[in-house]
Amino acid sequence: MTRGDAGQDGGMAPPSVTDDVMARYARFARDEAPGRSDVYADWARGVAGDDELAAILAPLPAPHRQPPVVFAVTRLLGAPVAAYAEWARFVRENAARVVAECAVRTTQTNEPLRCAPLVAALERIPGPIALLEIGASAGLCLFPDRYAYRFGTSDGAVQALGAGAVRLDAELQGGFAVPQRLPDVVWRAGIDVQPRDPRVAENRDWIASLVWPGETERQARVAAALEVARQDPPLLIEGDAAEEGVLADLASRAPRDATLVIATPGVLPHVPRVARERLIARIRKMDARWITIDSPRLHDAWTTPLDADAWEGFVLALDGEPLAAVDPLGSWIRAV
Repeated sequence: MTRGDAGQDGGMAPPSVTDDVMARYARFARDEAPGRSDVYADWARGVAGDDELAAILAPLPAPHRQPPVVFAVTRLLGAPVAAYAEWARFVRENAARVVAECAVRTTQTNEPLRCAPLVAALERIPGPIALLEIGASAGLCLFPDRYAYRFGTSDGAVQALGAGAVRLDAELQGGFAVPQRLPDVVWRAGIDVQPRDPRVAENRDWIASLVWPGETERQARVAAALEVARQDPPLLIEGDAAEEGVLADLASRAPRDATLVIATPGVLPHVPRVARERLIARIRKMDARWITIDSPRLHDAWTTPLDADAWEGFVLALDGEPLAAVDPLGSWIRAV
């Protein structure tokens, strides 16, 4: 197959799009996979040099051909976690299935470790709390009160908070204070364009597939959190929170004697810019507190100006006020 030929799903792959796919996978292999997954680095390097396989993926819209989505879909469909040649053979032999499944999937990173910075922000809000997450996926970040935390401090000490089967380890840097209490969450709900009911085995399999090969601790953490959510599933609503009335309708179900907290941990980068600005404006007009974890360059809804060039990691903010610099997935929290 040459660049621009039809893929096995019948779609056409213009040479420029195929080149874009190969360039995207090269960036992933160079900048994102190292240190996290040798397997994904190998697969991405392979796609970056394989115009035939890149042409298979090229007809997909850009969000649906991202390396983490494609790799997770192929594993879900039974691709071997093996060297590139064997993985690529599976993709070629199952191209129509892979493309069709990728077309209905997007990145849904459901990382319970983000509850570590979430707990640090929630400690500043009087309870009881009605917690509403936008982009909730299977709802694993809706249980900050059910997890066991181990906060490592600069002096080498480890301070524990909470108990449970899900253990979350986070490093506190720069003198960031150790959280002293868990939130009193009396209502929890999430909204997502593709919510994943944790009681459904296929949904649990998909969330598990989004963990990269080699991330053994994360795999165990996500599996344990999925079990928590399966046993006591939160309210999960299908919808686009940026659309008029959708968020307000769900918020209206929260108990009136609880403080409504809207959380957007890591979801806003996946919302198109115009819709993202509309959503942020809508949240800030509501009678609610807002906790977010975002890149400092993502928007300008900060109450205190930030030097994005000097900022390391993402911003943990409460009502737009930066509280700390944090690892995007929650493994460290640094005072600012």
